[in-house]
Amino acid sequence: MKLLVVEDDQLLGRCVVKGLREAGYVVDWAQSGDEGWRLLRAGEYDGAVLDWMLPGLSGVAVVQRHRARGGQTPILLLTARDSTDDVVCGLDGGADDYLVKPFDFGVLLARLRSLVRRGYGKPGPVIRVADLELNQPMREVRRGGERIELTPREYKLLELLALRADQVVTRTEIWNKLYESDDDGVSNTIDVYISYLRRKIDRGRTPLIVTRRGHGYMLRGKPCDPPSAHDCLS
Repeated sequence: MKLLVVEDDQLLGRCVVKGLREAGYVVDWAQSGDEGWRLLRAGEYDGAVLDWMLPGLSGVAVVQRHRARGGQTPILLLTARDSTDDVVCGLDGGADDYLVKPFDFGVLLARLRSLVRRGYGKPGPVIRVADLELNQPMREVRRGGERIELTPREYKLLELLALRADQVVTRTEIWNKLYESDDDGVSNTIDVYISYLRRKIDRGRTPLIVTRRGHGYMLRGKPCDPPSAHDCLS
């Protein structure tokens, strides 16, 4: 999943970004409200963490602009302002959640997981697709009750497909969600990781991972029929 962090405090910003990346997120970091607005407007993020007080546009102003143009990105405001009026102002301005500094990083992670899941219509911490289960807090995958070991990048790819279950996810969308904005694309990287996932998730089982040739990939909520079926071609 891809997040945007907008925080001008260098120490806090580095710590938050480092922690989120270690938790498996792809993160872009902006250090002013104007830069944050530019990235939020142009990018496709699964969630955003915005400081309230920023150089240029304030965090609340960024949220308001984003909502005014129809933006749906889940947004958490991060600030030292904790009065009732401030909370009301932030939430009424379009923020989805509010966390007061200083904060526990585990709480930040839990709230972000919740916001991202709700954005995909998945309210619970365990995502279920057919007999496949992804426990997001544990970053654990099971199929038919059997635990499957995945690398961090394999997990991120499977998580994206699971959150979008029964929808085709294009290769461009996958690249944008799994890699930093300044990464250079490699044409077959996504295909390679899909192949890795198939070996671990589908080998010896009814296939769940579907290739829509010329479009992208999909995780089927209902297992495919035999692999020779039209929409189950690898």
